[in-house]
Amino acid sequence: MQYKSFTLDAFQEEAVQAIESNHSVLVSAPTGSGKTLIADYIIDRDIKQGKCVIYTGPIKALSNQKYRDFCREYGHENVGILTGDVVINPNGTILVMTTEVYRNMVLVNDPLIENVSYVIFDEVHFISDPDRGYIWEESIIFSPKHIRMVFLSATIPNADQFAKWVELIKGHQVIIVRHETRPVPLASLFFDVDRGITTLPEIRKQMDLDRIPHYDQFKKKHRNKGAFIRAPSHLELIEDLKTDNLVPTIYFTFSRASTVEKAKHLAEKHDFLSPDERHRVVSFVQDQLDSADEQIKRFESTQFLRRVLGKGIGVHHAGLLPKLKDIVEQLFGMGLIKVLYATETFAVGINMPAKVVCFDSLEKYDGRNFRYLNSKEYFQLAGRAGRRGIDKEGKAIAMVNRRFFDLKRVHDITTRDIEPLKSQFRLSVNTILNMVHRHQPGQIDVILRSSFEFYQKYGPRAFHEKRNPYKESFERKRKQLEKMGYVQGYTLTEKGKFAAEIFFEELLITEIFFEQFWKQFDDVQTLVLLAILLYEPKRSDKFEASREPLHGLKPLRQAVSDHPLFKKKIHLDRIDKLAPLIFEWYKTANLPQLLEMTNLLEGDIIRLFRQIIDMSTQIKQAAQTHELKDRMENVIGILNRGLIEVEF
Repeated sequence: MQYKSFTLDAFQEEAVQAIESNHSVLVSAPTGSGKTLIADYIIDRDIKQGKCVIYTGPIKALSNQKYRDFCREYGHENVGILTGDVVINPNGTILVMTTEVYRNMVLVNDPLIENVSYVIFDEVHFISDPDRGYIWEESIIFSPKHIRMVFLSATIPNADQFAKWVELIKGHQVIIVRHETRPVPLASLFFDVDRGITTLPEIRKQMDLDRIPHYDQFKKKHRNKGAFIRAPSHLELIEDLKTDNLVPTIYFTFSRASTVEKAKHLAEKHDFLSPDERHRVVSFVQDQLDSADEQIKRFESTQFLRRVLGKGIGVHHAGLLPKLKDIVEQLFGMGLIKVLYATETFAVGINMPAKVVCFDSLEKYDGRNFRYLNSKEYFQLAGRAGRRGIDKEGKAIAMVNRRFFDLKRVHDITTRDIEPLKSQFRLSVNTILNMVHRHQPGQIDVILRSSFEFYQKYGPRAFHEKRNPYKESFERKRKQLEKMGYVQGYTLTEKGKFAAEIFFEELLITEIFFEQFWKQFDDVQTLVLLAILLYEPKRSDKFEASREPLHGLKPLRQAVSDHPLFKKKIHLDRIDKLAPLIFEWYKTANLPQLLEMTNLLEGDIIRLFRQIIDMSTQIKQAAQTHELKDRMENVIGILNRGLIEVEF
């Protein structure tokens, strides 16, 4: 079957036939095999019929990229984007959004979804994410019956179970399309300080040798050689790759600072570009920055990137401005970046393969502790190795420190994807309030039986099981909300209606903004209040103390410390850290000035500001007085000054 200029593979054709039969489709196929072509087919078909198609992605960066791609393909007038803080052309035929935004829309029965034919869930395996997986689950549960879905993912071991669950709760057929073969075979390799690029069996042999004491160690109480093993260096690996012509390569590391540090070290020793290639890079970067705001050109990150890009070395992480990430992505796509140091977000949805993918480690810090990657995470990243039609084989090479190497664990991770999809369903305050507001008690019982976890426990008899533990939990939480004044029986109070429009820290936000607490503050104090609520602290974050007294800071600190709920949730030191930044932005709207006051990256500051805009928009939507609506408009206006210029 031909589609545009492509001859579809058998699995793509199977998916297209299912779509033409008005079925939902679960596509389980390796990274780089062409799953997104199926999504493109739906969009191309339905845009001609005036039907709306929604594309959802797990991260905002992917949504922004897809928005740009679709605009180039179908025209700006046909494409809209909704990411909470950014709303462009919401009446477009193609709507790109984060999964959170789609979930919020279906939860409140947004009229916008009435004309939607298909929703595309890219990277649907995020349903297993411990922190955000429930978003995907609720998106599916609350989707209207007329909507069909396309689920795109790498290998899903329990694809049958997932599809049967969707069939049961949505009442229509879900076709599973599997494609097991990678377009480019993948070799899982390792880099050892003694053996260089090698295999796991060779690592095992070397570890056996490590246990044999050396002659010169006998007088040191027979200590193992293993105690003296040196950790390998990324420079050694890259030198080997360069020698063997195994570039371009993506080198994944789980630290933003590490990407910059490693790129700097490599640039001091190597230049990967010919004079002609260097001229192309310099000209391209200059052209891109000519149209950018002057502030962007002065950033240290911009100056650093210009230096390393001129040597064929790139950096990509969430702390960079979107404009800089876009420059890196385009140069990589043009083959002018030979070594790209990147965090794992580069592997989410972005179709940019390399000859080789490297892992700085197979362990990462997940916000709680250090742990090994699971097999799905490994293959998500390793899947970028091997360019279709160019490479005979893709190579994924993980750095090995034999002193701390769990051979069996690594074998299990790198052999095949064995991680099934797991439910992360939970009853948030917002979900409970919207269920009370929009559904009868009998409907609520059905919804609570519709979770993936309930299906995983009871299977096809989920709707017939006598006991429903979720209903018991729901009732306990509903009664708590009733005591707090949010619910009367199965009816929301005005306070409850306000909270139903808020999707983060619902109770705290409502206690502040539905009640009169916020009225004692001016616009800037309100902005500080929202900032300290939304800021996600990291141990490495540093802030410069204000050089002059900040007007209104003392009463704000006192009011927060006296608030019974606020003081339990928020540390007061956040006020001292963030207030100088907010006051400075209010005065100057100058991002370089803010960067001198903190070690937060420009992308982190913009992300915080965008989160505040998103929350202010929710409060404005929930507000029942013009006074509060006007206050939120003022807050949004303060943040938007100068923000768009440095963001795009």
